[in-house]
Amino acid sequence: MERKDFLRGLGLVGLGAFTIPVIKGCSNDDSSTPSSSDTAQATDTGGTSSSGTCSVTASETAGPFPTKTPGSLVTSNIASDRTGIPFTINITIKNTNASCAALAGAIVDIWHCDKDGYYSEYGGTSMQSADFTSVHFLRGRQTTDANGLVHFTSIFPGWYSGRATHIHVHIYNSSGTSLLVTQIAFPEGSGSAVALVNASSANGYTKGLSGYTYNASDNVFSDSTANEMSTVTGSVADGFALTHTINVAG
Repeated sequence: MERKDFLRGLGLVGLGAFTIPVIKGCSNDDSSTPSSSDTAQATDTGGTSSSGTCSVTASETAGPFPTKTPGSLVTSNIASDRTGIPFTINITIKNTNASCAALAGAIVDIWHCDKDGYYSEYGGTSMQSADFTSVHFLRGRQTTDANGLVHFTSIFPGWYSGRATHIHVHIYNSSGTSLLVTQIAFPEGSGSAVALVNASSANGYTKGLSGYTYNASDNVFSDSTANEMSTVTGSVADGFALTHTINVAG
């Protein structure tokens, strides 16, 4: 991978300054009443795709932490041992070569960081001090159904220096030919899921948003998030769900 791709994936600041935080388990006390911040529904949930347009979703860098052997990670539940607020990811793939009809049989790989901003399969370097080279959490592969849909069960991603909250996606056709590498952006704002989750220290999101890089300043998303912006709904108490459509030239 070229150095510019690594820098673009990291944003302006690398990960070397991070230390390993204490990872708190996600616990529920049945005798307690959820706080208003837990039950608040996410607002500013992003735009919806236009049925009148059929352009390929923006291509983005896969680095610096792409999945090393994605074919071995065929699973819809990618949470593994990571704790955090429950998160469902629903992605629809459409084919721009067929008037944006659903693309069945497409292979979809996704990966994202944990609540503390760390990736599996990497670490012990200046880019990521925490060493997770021997584990494969928050990475998975699924094949689209007749409606072009794939579903993943995960935990809400955290963030790391220089990047806004995001998910990486690599899409292949049914024969394994790469069609698109892109990233999914998250809505931001005072009522957004990003704000609500990062205020939830009880669920282990202890960094808050101090030092967070917003989409407008993110090296990947700052040019535009027009066709990379997802819709996110739900609450801290019940978990969140992301819905997103990606257009490829299939």
